[in-house]
Amino acid sequence: NSGVLSLLRPLLLDVVPTIQHTAALALGRLANYNDALAEAVVKGNILPHLVCSLSEQNRFYKKAAAFVLRAVGKHSPQLAQAIVQCGALEMLVICLEDFDPGVKEAASWALGYIARHNSELSQAVVDAGAVPLLVLCIQEPEIALKRIAASTLSDISKHSPELAQTVVDAGAIAHLAQMILNPDAKLKRQVLSALSQIAKHSVDLAELVVEAEIFPVVLTCLKDSDEYVKKNGATLIREIAKHTPELSQLIVNAGGVAAVIDCIGSCRGTVRLPGIMMLGYVAAHSENLSMAVIVSKGIPPLCACLIEEHEDHIKAAAAWALGQVGKHTPEHARAVAVANVLPTLLAMYMDTRSSEDLQMKASIFTKRALKSILQKCTYLPALEPLLHDAPPNIMKHIVGQFSKVLPHDSKARRLFVTTGGLKKVQEIKAEPGSLLQEYINTINSCYPEEIVR
Repeated sequence: NSGVLSLLRPLLLDVVPTIQHTAALALGRLANYNDALAEAVVKGNILPHLVCSLSEQNRFYKKAAAFVLRAVGKHSPQLAQAIVQCGALEMLVICLEDFDPGVKEAASWALGYIARHNSELSQAVVDAGAVPLLVLCIQEPEIALKRIAASTLSDISKHSPELAQTVVDAGAIAHLAQMILNPDAKLKRQVLSALSQIAKHSVDLAELVVEAEIFPVVLTCLKDSDEYVKKNGATLIREIAKHTPELSQLIVNAGGVAAVIDCIGSCRGTVRLPGIMMLGYVAAHSENLSMAVIVSKGIPPLCACLIEEHEDHIKAAAAWALGQVGKHTPEHARAVAVANVLPTLLAMYMDTRSSEDLQMKASIFTKRALKSILQKCTYLPALEPLLHDAPPNIMKHIVGQFSKVLPHDSKARRLFVTTGGLKKVQEIKAEPGSLLQEYINTINSCYPEEIVR
């Protein structure tokens, strides 16, 4: 408000180098504060001043100038676009070749903040020739430079298969994979994130990541003391598992399912989420893979997530994963039902306290999970309690299973009367001629008429 920006601008061209880089630092701190100030820096025509003197200045000025560009570019795609338009990318890429690691780091950081917004900006960073130089930066000895270069490669890769392929073609995977065992937690976070962003796009890219021999090394990350290393490690495994049964089988063979199950059991909150999803993806592919999750004792921790977690999206993910485990055969459904999870799923589905958007998503996931388990579940003791609470659309599936099992099982027929199940069925109001009415008729026909009455 006091007109400081217009006073700082001429100082960028001052003859005293210290004044130049201190002025740049001041502008960077202002722009970093919020998007309105960043916009004022762009409108004040300051960027061309910064860029034109970037190449011939000392390392302090280069670092400060890169900081201004990063501070402006981080706020929005529009502000990042303004940086691209003033020709800053070429200058930042030249800084990636600088002798001083601090200058390389500042340039990597600025490029990452531009690339993270969208695929067009990311493509502009690629077209400026940044990727091969970033791959060289991750091989430098300085940890801080390795971290930020890996983070920028992650930001470039995330938008599309084509952009990820550019990073792969520059030879990034082998160097990233070697750093999974680096003792620095922050570096491991970025490395795992970059590999995840590459692997997520396609089967081919996921296979290239696997071929870099990340298994079983990556499983050690699931035991890391750093929560984000755990989370990013589980995310990487999830992004590989989701593509094909073959990739999932490879993870099972490497001991990945057991490791993820241990990881879910040892943490809380959003750190659990990628592991939960990974188990769901593995189980979804085939009966055998789903059985691998059951045999590795994956159901109890998923049930625990339903009960312990407070956030709807984590509970919904656990419900979805249980649905994928239980959907294949009566044996699979029984494994889920025996864990006494069906009443919890039903209660979640009917819970009205959740936020509207999440409730809708959570209830859709939960309903699908319930339906997929119920369609296969022939374990009647687990279904019995649901008869008393289920809404009509779920009731149909429950009654359907009883109508399947009761005609062939005399012990189950006796129990069904003594526990009040048959009485409950008589209270259901079904449309004449509907599928539900057919199921009820089938159940009633298993008993003498006086018992039904």
